[in-house]
Amino acid sequence: MAQGVVLERNQAQHEGDKRRQILDGARTVFLSAGFDGASMGEIARAAGVSKGTLYVYFENKEDLFEALIIQEKTGLAEALFTLDADDPNVPGVLVRLGISFLTEMCRPEHVSVVRTVIGACEKFPRFGQAFYEAGPACGIERLSGYLDAQVAAGRLRIADTELAARHFLHLCQAGLLTRLLFRAGGIADAALTRHQVDEAVRVFLAGYGTER
Repeated sequence: MAQGVVLERNQAQHEGDKRRQILDGARTVFLSAGFDGASMGEIARAAGVSKGTLYVYFENKEDLFEALIIQEKTGLAEALFTLDADDPNVPGVLVRLGISFLTEMCRPEHVSVVRTVIGACEKFPRFGQAFYEAGPACGIERLSGYLDAQVAAGRLRIADTELAARHFLHLCQAGLLTRLLFRAGGIADAALTRHQVDEAVRVFLAGYGTER
């Protein structure tokens, strides 16, 4: 029985590794060719697998693209929005989150992913929904949970923490991501990123802090 369990675990690990290999190849192709320009044959070649193997894991290009964007945004949300509800240093937490958030949002690779999703969701609206739920919605929920804890502790005054979470993240972006999406400017350097986040925290606390 023990041997059977080990074999099952090894098989599961192999399948997980193969799936990641396919997603890595798909990411390269989708970002270079866009959703419409990508083909399953090109993805198979980029992933180093046969088309037959590709179809074992994903029924079609749509399923593969959806899995890729969910993986991208879920991983990002989990990495960025790991917040300690017991941390009383609200400005410090928000500054760290804001810098990490803005840095990741403005990475060329992430901007390319966003453009690709926007280009595809006109035809496949579920892509936009999946992208939003796996990333922005998850991040907002986690930040809202942290804000709830700070309201309960008397450090903040917020009637709607979900809306406040949205306010903070939009204050951090303040047009930077939009500018990048339209290729209307370069990536913000560390100084501009810090300035933007510091101002976002200042405005946020002016509106939601206990000292007004």
